[in-house]
Amino acid sequence: MENRIVGFIVLGLAGVIGLVTLLFNRALTNIVNVTCSHGESCPMWQSINVHTNISLILMGVIILIGLYLVFSEQLDKMVFKPKPEQTLPQQDFNKVLTTLSIDEKTVFEKLIDAQGSIFQTELVEKSGFNKVKVTRLLDKLEGRNLIERKRRGMSNIVILKH
Repeated sequence: MENRIVGFIVLGLAGVIGLVTLLFNRALTNIVNVTCSHGESCPMWQSINVHTNISLILMGVIILIGLYLVFSEQLDKMVFKPKPEQTLPQQDFNKVLTTLSIDEKTVFEKLIDAQGSIFQTELVEKSGFNKVKVTRLLDKLEGRNLIERKRRGMSNIVILKH
């Protein structure tokens, strides 16, 4: 929602608070006039004044917030740019393979055996790992930029990047 629209909504809310304060103040004044015979020294008058002042201060703060929103400029939407894809030279690729865990190597080998692409559900069946473990292993491999997952219907296809 735009700042200006929210500002007008907040100003409307401040108006409602002002109206409620005015009506409440009138009702209490009438009640105190009928029940209190002490005049201005009555503690009920002091209570009315305190509550009225608190309501007016609250309404003033809300009006200031509303005015700020009405007259402030809309912030630009944040745009996140993906990192450009990096390719690893062949010797760096071999170095990465030596740093893989046994489970990661198992998943990676199943992907190589499938000629570079395999459905994730098929990878779960062939590796013998459960779905969660395969997903976590694929997350790690994808983080190292070795594989890529693409959505295909209700499943993912895992593709070797290099």
